[in-house]
Amino acid sequence: MKKIYHLSTCNTCQRIISEINPNDDVIMQDIKYEPITLSQVEEMKEMEGSYEALFSKRAQLYRKRGLNEQTLSEDDYKNLILEHYTFLKRPVMIVEDKIFVGNSKKVVAAAVEAFAK
Repeated sequence: MKKIYHLSTCNTCQRIISEINPNDDVIMQDIKYEPITLSQVEEMKEMEGSYEALFSKRAQLYRKRGLNEQTLSEDDYKNLILEHYTFLKRPVMIVEDKIFVGNSKKVVAAAVEAFAK
């Protein structure tokens, strides 16, 4: 399976998607219009190792709600990601059994290579 969880309104996501240049066999899920499910976030967690690794601490709501001043548990991270799409670090790219989370140059380069195979 090849899948990309993204926001169509996010310029960074769109830039990365254009670098990947996905084929028709890649499932594209715009998380704003098709929210991620519990099973999807649990699958991502299994692949990545923790909900915190999937969580975006750059989200405006993170500071607005004062979450940056709290100690959050793994359940908190999971529930927040399910509550609002902005809390998922984007994009999340899956190629078979590999997951690539976020937009760092290293992650994007590895994802581009994986999608090219």
